[in-house]
Amino acid sequence: MAQGWVDQALAAVRCEWGPAGVSAVPADVVVVIDVLRFTTAVDAAVSRGIAVHPYRWRDEGAARLAASVGAVLADGSPGAPSLSPGSLLDLPVGSAVVLPSPNGSTCAALAAERGATVVAACLRNAAAVAAWLSARSGTVTVVPCGERWPDGSLRPALEDLLGAGAVIAALDGSLSTSPEADAGAAVWRACPDRLPDVLAACSSGREQVERGWADDLAFASDVGASSCVPLLVDGRFLDATA
Repeated sequence: MAQGWVDQALAAVRCEWGPAGVSAVPADVVVVIDVLRFTTAVDAAVSRGIAVHPYRWRDEGAARLAASVGAVLADGSPGAPSLSPGSLLDLPVGSAVVLPSPNGSTCAALAAERGATVVAACLRNAAAVAAWLSARSGTVTVVPCGERWPDGSLRPALEDLLGAGAVIAALDGSLSTSPEADAGAAVWRACPDRLPDVLAACSSGREQVERGWADDLAFASDVGASSCVPLLVDGRFLDATA
């Protein structure tokens, strides 16, 4: 169990990294941020009326879940969508997709298991999520999910910190913020005028380009393009504003 001094409980708005952060810094609402690519993919689908069932791994369990809920499995197999946001844009309205992701889905699942309300945010919908949060009462933990080093340890990812900062900076200011949350907002405020260049030059952005996913990088960089607020309800993300 984490020590009490790590929980940022003196503030209403908190910020902490990854799955361990979900457990160490609980709140009424947990905002999960995995910009490249899970939460951007969630926003892309949910904003078009497609339910997203998050799943931690791309394994047989994901296939069983898809079959049980009548959903498409986003496993990147021929003809199937993947974690690429663009691959989800042509799914029919009213359909469902199972979206495996070891980072974003894991954080969402852990937060839900702890009884939190779970929302998915990215750079495209950060302002919409902030407006939704500002209209609610209660505490908020914003979780940049990060990536993984080869040894499995957490790699803090700049794009996720920027997404977290964008949400925190857009809040109406009525809620107190922890120093960690203030730091995230400060990083965001230093970057919006040059965001595409910053994302393209950071480690995760370079990976996207080298793997041929430059279109996904551009899609994720489109700040404010979405008014969707993906809310986890009974194991699937739906638009809270619909």
